[in-house]
Amino acid sequence: MPANRFNGYTDYGVGIGLRVPHYDHILSRKPVVDWFEIISENYMVDGGRPLRILDQILDQYRVVQHGVSMYFGSAQAPNRDHLQRLKDLVRRTGTPWLSDHLCWGSVDGRYTHDLLPLPYTWEAVRTTAERIRQVQDFLEIPVAVENVSSYAEFHESQMTEWEFLNEVVHAADCGILLDVNNIYVSSRNHEFDPMEYVNSIPADRVAQIHIAGHSQFERYTLDTHDHPVLDPVWNLYARAIERSGPTATLLEWDDNIPTFDEVHGEALKANQFLQPSNVEEAVA
Repeated sequence: MPANRFNGYTDYGVGIGLRVPHYDHILSRKPVVDWFEIISENYMVDGGRPLRILDQILDQYRVVQHGVSMYFGSAQAPNRDHLQRLKDLVRRTGTPWLSDHLCWGSVDGRYTHDLLPLPYTWEAVRTTAERIRQVQDFLEIPVAVENVSSYAEFHESQMTEWEFLNEVVHAADCGILLDVNNIYVSSRNHEFDPMEYVNSIPADRVAQIHIAGHSQFERYTLDTHDHPVLDPVWNLYARAIERSGPTATLLEWDDNIPTFDEVHGEALKANQFLQPSNVEEAVA
């Protein structure tokens, strides 16, 4: 097994997303949870209930930040005001790393509020890696980039998605948030082997793994985060853990959110793969 630069966080175990419908349950019952993932943008405010809740959570739980608006692949430089607010939140939470998506979503200051796939070109490798380095240097903590689910491809692409991801993280010297559900969704939409994708990822760069549910339609598969994890995704997760060793794992459930106990119970299924006795020697 290659040395993992994030192996100091292998004790993070299994977390779930901190969501508004569960606030009262968490604060009143104080369930045993390894950690919570927060959407950074929801707490980059000057005050109010979100920050009050977050501070109460921080008193009892570990928190990791995940973003949805960095758009590393967009041509424009990161907004400095946004970065400063993000850094202030990083200092507040003590997050050991920060993640966001390997995508683009803005042009000339206009934002799509979507996570759009990039053309897998050498030019995109260079510009995206440069943006990631700028953010990582400014925040002064490790950054992990997440592979997105995709529903379109560019004719200009010069490599596969996993080759592109590998080149970007090497050039940026950053980590990976490996979303195995997104890999499966994209593999269905673009007809590639998802296991080849997982086997091609540099295991020593994987800081965190996302698992989630998806929906299958007649002509496409959609990343919906609205029901339990399906078996093909668990199979990819098992292989990812074989390769990287025990890795901080997060269940995403963002729509049709059930009770806290249902969400947490689904997340805890990951523990069967995280036990040292169940993690086979990794393949480089």
